[in-house]
Amino acid sequence: MTAPVPNPGMFARPAPPSAPPVELTPPADGLSGHPAVDAAIRSMTNAAELSPADQIAEYEAAYRTLRETLATIDQA
Repeated sequence: MTAPVPNPGMFARPAPPSAPPVELTPPADGLSGHPAVDAAIRSMTNAAELSPADQIAEYEAAYRTLRETLATIDQA
């Protein structure tokens, strides 16, 4: 005779309720409302009209701005 095997679901914890999805609506002007982020967005938008070599510098500058901005948010 073998020992009964317990039901594996018997000890399972129910999943916690998930938070309802957050509806994010971008502003009509497409900007974030944060001056540094908005400047980076404008810079990337304007870079589309530059030569590829000049675009790289604009994208790198925007990346630095966004990275620095996020770092200051994380420190707050």
